[in-house]
Amino acid sequence: MSEAPHLLTEVTEEGILIATLNRPEKLNALSPETMQLFEEAVLRFRDTDSIKVMLIRATGRYFCAGVDLRSGSAKEQPRTASAIRENHRLYLPTKHWLYDEMEHIEKPIVVAHHAMCVGGGLEMSLSCDFRLAAKSAGYSFPEGKMGVLPASNGVSRLSRICGPHWARWLIMANKPAPADMAFVMGLVHLVFPDETFEQDVMDFCRHLTKQNGEQMGAAKIAIELAAEVGPEMGRHVERMANSALMLNADYLATVEQYVKGIGGKGG
Repeated sequence: MSEAPHLLTEVTEEGILIATLNRPEKLNALSPETMQLFEEAVLRFRDTDSIKVMLIRATGRYFCAGVDLRSGSAKEQPRTASAIRENHRLYLPTKHWLYDEMEHIEKPIVVAHHAMCVGGGLEMSLSCDFRLAAKSAGYSFPEGKMGVLPASNGVSRLSRICGPHWARWLIMANKPAPADMAFVMGLVHLVFPDETFEQDVMDFCRHLTKQNGEQMGAAKIAIELAAEVGPEMGRHVERMANSALMLNADYLATVEQYVKGIGGKGG
């Protein structure tokens, strides 16, 4: 009997692409097949106008246990420092490209952690726009136990999202963070009760489908740019974004209705 697909996908009537990690017996460790199917799902989301939101979730007692070291997804390590750096530069860019693409797509990506999210699973999640946690979720980077760093988002994006203060907790101290602590860190946006988690996540995704797509796309770019520059340049980013958004037909129609309403009351 053939093994079930490592990633399942479906699209709801509201335009939500749901990608589900589906290796519960392997704690959803990321295999080459998982990553290939995941890349296909991300590109389908990017290239299909009718799909408005992508939701990443998982089955089983772990959201993800990291990279599957027994599946061939991890190459034999070189034996010199320069060769290791070159290996990082040449081998990891496949993941880096995909995670960068997730940040660049002008539509929202949501990840829902119902349980432990570890290593590579957490690195992938850091490129999502929204991270939602169940009360029973938790987070860690086990790379520290092996004397190395998480090198595909672990240091770079975690430090940007949570700041150096909390990056030290997860990476230097090699300490886990339960869901409530992850919320305090800024790692997740909300923590929901386990009993209502699936419904709460879907309600949030449906909420996103009702937002203005042009505004969300511009906001995604503007927020990333503003985070990298000072306040004055950040205001220039706001001006540039709004110079296009304020020509949007939806905005013009809303303003016209508002002006007519005010005018009617004044008359």
